[in-house]
Amino acid sequence: MSIKITMKRIFYLLAFLSVFSLGACKDDDEPQKVEYKPYSSTEDNKPNTTDPQNNTNTETTLNVFLCFGQSNMEGNAAVEDVDRNNVPSGMKNMIVANCDVTNYSAARYSWRKANPPLARFNTGLTPADYFGRTMLENLPSGQEIGIVMVAIGGADIEAFEKDRCEAYCGRTDFDGWYKNYLAEYDNNPYLTLVTAAKEAQKSGVIRGILLHQGETNNCQQDWPKRVKKIYEDLLTDLNLTAEDCPLLAGEMLHKENNGICYGHNEVIATLPNVIPTAHVISSEGCEGNGVDGFHFCAEGYRIIGKRYAQTMLKLMGVDITE
Repeated sequence: MSIKITMKRIFYLLAFLSVFSLGACKDDDEPQKVEYKPYSSTEDNKPNTTDPQNNTNTETTLNVFLCFGQSNMEGNAAVEDVDRNNVPSGMKNMIVANCDVTNYSAARYSWRKANPPLARFNTGLTPADYFGRTMLENLPSGQEIGIVMVAIGGADIEAFEKDRCEAYCGRTDFDGWYKNYLAEYDNNPYLTLVTAAKEAQKSGVIRGILLHQGETNNCQQDWPKRVKKIYEDLLTDLNLTAEDCPLLAGEMLHKENNGICYGHNEVIATLPNVIPTAHVISSEGCEGNGVDGFHFCAEGYRIIGKRYAQTMLKLMGVDITE
């Protein structure tokens, strides 16, 4: 009898020590490491009717990527012949801006072939162009890429903050051209992005979020925390998880390429410390347009777009063709 009591006491003591040790190892001040769940062309890509992204297709092949930011995501360089040629048939672009509904004579939030430009019909080459092409070159045959973009030249990060963007867009001190840009997205870019993304989820699966923004918020130290809030709001509103949907953020034009906002790259570099599933895309060697110190040239957009894709493919566990 005494042996049984002793063994029972030992069991409870070991259980207590186990719980205590687990609690002692946790450090709430450190961001928890989150691993991105690798892509699978067989299981991941065949969601059933209980799919968290509401996709009821029996065979989903459309991999959706949300893109947002300011002019470098919007695309500043003129589209060239090489960019118009050989656009893959499996690359799609969602019609989001109001002006594109009229220009393409198509329903809002419908898909079109991703002939550039992708932000709005009168913009330029964007990183998303060669991001999508590079993705398709490396994904299994039959896969498609869907680009959903809300990008506005000159936009402060506030334009994408769920709780602040409506008031931001209602400011009366903005120039007319900028007010017109905001109106293309119903003066609520965040809500427009969410609405478009939900429509995209009806035909595809959101795999990641691409961001290129920061010139307007150059060197602002709270930028990473603000981006984190936007990212988390998007995950919540779209029923996504960080493990399934990483954030890729591109650098500003580098100093050696005559970039004016190169100092913000030090801020962008801290983003993974705040968001464990964030990844920084280097713009090293991407030349500027030689005009304003903010924007890349066409080749610069092609290079950084490919780098976005190379990072995404590695996260998806896909072998990359060099």
